[in-house]
Amino acid sequence: MSDTATSGVKQGFQLKSASVSMTALELYYFDDSEFEEVLRDKISQAPGFFKDTPLIISLEKYQGLDSELDFFKIIGTCRRNHIHVIGVRGGNDDQRRLARGAALALLPGSGQRDRTHETDQPAAPETEAAVAQAPSTGAGDPPPARIITQPVRSGQQIHAPEGDLVILAPVQAGAEVLAAGNIHVYGPLRGRALAGIHGAESARIFCQSLEAELVSIAGHYKISEDLQDNGWKSAVQIQLRDDLLVVTPLDKA
Repeated sequence: MSDTATSGVKQGFQLKSASVSMTALELYYFDDSEFEEVLRDKISQAPGFFKDTPLIISLEKYQGLDSELDFFKIIGTCRRNHIHVIGVRGGNDDQRRLARGAALALLPGSGQRDRTHETDQPAAPETEAAVAQAPSTGAGDPPPARIITQPVRSGQQIHAPEGDLVILAPVQAGAEVLAAGNIHVYGPLRGRALAGIHGAESARIFCQSLEAELVSIAGHYKISEDLQDNGWKSAVQIQLRDDLLVVTPLDKA
């Protein structure tokens, strides 16, 4: 132990758990030129949403015939487009070995928490479980909702990492609201709303006036251009059905 530690001087840092919203890129196969073309097309649909976002490469549905994935090419392509690859989810032993060689974090796949993956990255599943199954206020009770009474202004981000988010005011353009559960906006929703950020596909978004730049549930998203044909500027609920976001007027829900 160093003299600094024993003398009672405050340490230079602390390690704390953190809940961070991340996007997963579900890779089915990899072709270098096609990958960048499709990535740029996706980014062009919502450039503000993807700029400088952390990204996880999910290999759970990867159908490539070989295991020699070039993670350095994937990382380089994403960086050129201002996206930062930070880890890999799932994959076989060879793919995870290559990912480790590219200095990527290793995360277990859904329902794939085997001993190999736990050895690779023991802390990750514990952290995910702690966030997704936060302590409740009583036996069987859900986590309490976070309630916001003031308008969410442009540039602000409001985060409910353990339950629902209830906003009793407008969400302005350029603002972002995120929740592990449902999002309720008792006013116009003009910014970005991301519900079910830890993968809860049953999460929903409710608002009094749909004017959003982007909405997302469990990683599935639609941008404003896709939303304007259905329920635009009216009271709606948004839910996930068969991997598609469905907008329904509240008076018909």
